Amino acid sequence: MTSRHCLVIEDDQDIRDLLCMILTGMGFVVHAETTGTAGLRAAGTLDLALITLDLGLPDLSGLDAARGLRTLSKAPILMITAWAEPGDEIDGMAAGADAYLAKPFRPHMLRELVQRLCPPEHHDAPPSRAEDTATGSPA
Repeated sequence: MTSRHCLVIEDDQDIRDLLCMILTGMGFVVHAETTGTAGLRAAGTLDLALITLDLGLPDLSGLDAARGLRTLSKAPILMITAWAEPGDEIDGMAAGADAYLAKPFRPHMLRELVQRLCPPEHHDAPPSRAEDTATGSPA
């Protein structure tokens, strides 16, 4: 099975560490950056399955980062941000996000969104007994 790579763009170390821990536990190879500029640079060189993006970055607008990421990668973008005012989610989706998660969040909420955005690949799994029966292969 091939490795699935995820890019975490988050300037808060505690949240970045939590995201990395959860995503690694879900089977991702995680690359973490603390600025939008570094995130854009990484997205241009990695084959990504998922990008998480904070909107409150120190160097550029998270919305600008999302627009730039969308030109570099087809990976789903999950915005994880404290920006939870009316209209923030709409602005984030318009900038290229596929999903939006407001801070603070519960880890299970993150896992559920990630599984929806990029379900695990099961290409190497052997066929089930039901598939064997349906194709006429001996079980």
